[in-house]
Amino acid sequence: MTVQLSDRVQRSFSRSFQSYHDTACQQAWVAEKLVEEMRRHGAPAKFERGFELGCGTGHFTRLLHQNHCFGSIILNDIAPEARQTADELGAQFICGDARRVIWPERADLFASASMIQWMEDPQALLERAAGSLAPGGWLVISGFGSHQYWELSQIGTSARAPGLCGPDQMAAAVRAHLEVLSTGEALRPSYFPTPRHILRHLRKTGVNGRAQSVWTKSTLARFEAEYTSRFQSKNGVSLSYHPVWIVARKPLV
Repeated sequence: MTVQLSDRVQRSFSRSFQSYHDTACQQAWVAEKLVEEMRRHGAPAKFERGFELGCGTGHFTRLLHQNHCFGSIILNDIAPEARQTADELGAQFICGDARRVIWPERADLFASASMIQWMEDPQALLERAAGSLAPGGWLVISGFGSHQYWELSQIGTSARAPGLCGPDQMAAAVRAHLEVLSTGEALRPSYFPTPRHILRHLRKTGVNGRAQSVWTKSTLARFEAEYTSRFQSKNGVSLSYHPVWIVARKPLV
């Protein structure tokens, strides 16, 4: 992200912080998927030092604490309001852009859910994370792939995140350092009564931080008409989510 984009995204997520948790059901699903994959591959019951990027309102953070013990854990988020999540769990909090804050050395869990798509170069962040892990450490990360919000891209809006990538790209970024235990992806549509409900959903989850257009009465009417004509179904109008994830482990030697 450029500094200007980073500032816009931070303001958008800060505005939506109180509404995000109950609205972001797809993000909650992928957080549960990550914990399930950790369990399936035998993640340890205790991590001595954990580090989570983009903790937000704590969908993934709380699940990690429910399923694992921590000697210590540091949480990061671009929105200062996320300190609430850290305070609730007795964790240290570092506010700021994930690329610019100081990372702890040799963490044995590096975790992040539904955040790296906001990085213009998510592979660089993944590679850095893999290199920073302690021997035996775990990397557990999700983002979103190229079909995220494909309906919006079809009609030319700019709400999509800049760093959408697939599981193969995620694996390639860390394979020099880590044993890849699991990668995956899913295409999960959400349905809404009208296109205007989609816009409200995006605002409540902070995803409109990248959009630069200003709605007028006429542009909103055109958007609603085109979206309805192209993406209406018996369940409502669709908005597609494309979660992708990776679980990997650093060899002991």
